[in-house]
Amino acid sequence: MSLSHKRQTREIITKAICGKGRKFSTATHTVTPPHHPTSILGAWIINHQYEAVAAGNGIEVIGTYDVNIWYSYDKNKQTEVAKETVSYVELIPLSYLDTRHRTSTVEVSAEATQEPNCVEAGVSPGGGSVTLRVEREFEVELVAETKVSVYVTEQSDDPEDKDYDFEGDSFDYDDLDPDNLDDEL
Repeated sequence: MSLSHKRQTREIITKAICGKGRKFSTATHTVTPPHHPTSILGAWIINHQYEAVAAGNGIEVIGTYDVNIWYSYDKNKQTEVAKETVSYVELIPLSYLDTRHRTSTVEVSAEATQEPNCVEAGVSPGGGSVTLRVEREFEVELVAETKVSVYVTEQSDDPEDKDYDFEGDSFDYDDLDPDNLDDEL
C-alpha cells in the first residue's frame, strides 16, 4: 500500500495531561478551647489528608487536618492543648484545559505544594476562643484520553534519502521555560 504524495495525517489516541491548575489560599478558623485562653504558646497542623475530584471546569480538593493549639489559661498559671479537626473543600480552577479530551476517561490528581501551615494564631477579642490563619497551596492535573494528529510520509529504507537540517535553526537553551521541564529528569 503506497501513500499518495499529498500529506496525510493519522490520529493517535493517547493519555495526556489535558488540564492543569494551581491555587494558593488562606483560611481562618476559630477554635473554642475548654478554658478561656490567656495567651497562645503555639499552634500547629498535623494529619493532613485530601483527595481530588473533577468538578465542572475545575478540580475540587476535599480534605481534613487536625489543628493543635497550645495555650495558657487561668492568668498564665496553667497550660493545655486544644485539638480540633477541620474539614475543607477547595475548588481549584484549571488555567489550562484541553476541551477535546474524552470525559469518560478523566483521572484527576492533586499535590499539596504547600501543606497547610498556621501562620498566625491569637486570642479572639471576646477572649473565649482562638483565631487561626492557615495558608495552603495545591497543584492539580487532569489526565484523560485525547487525540493527537501526526503527519504520515512514505517510508524510505535508506536513511541517506532523508533530508535533515540540524543547523538551520539555532536553539538557545536559555529560551527554555523551566515550568515546562520534567522535574524527574
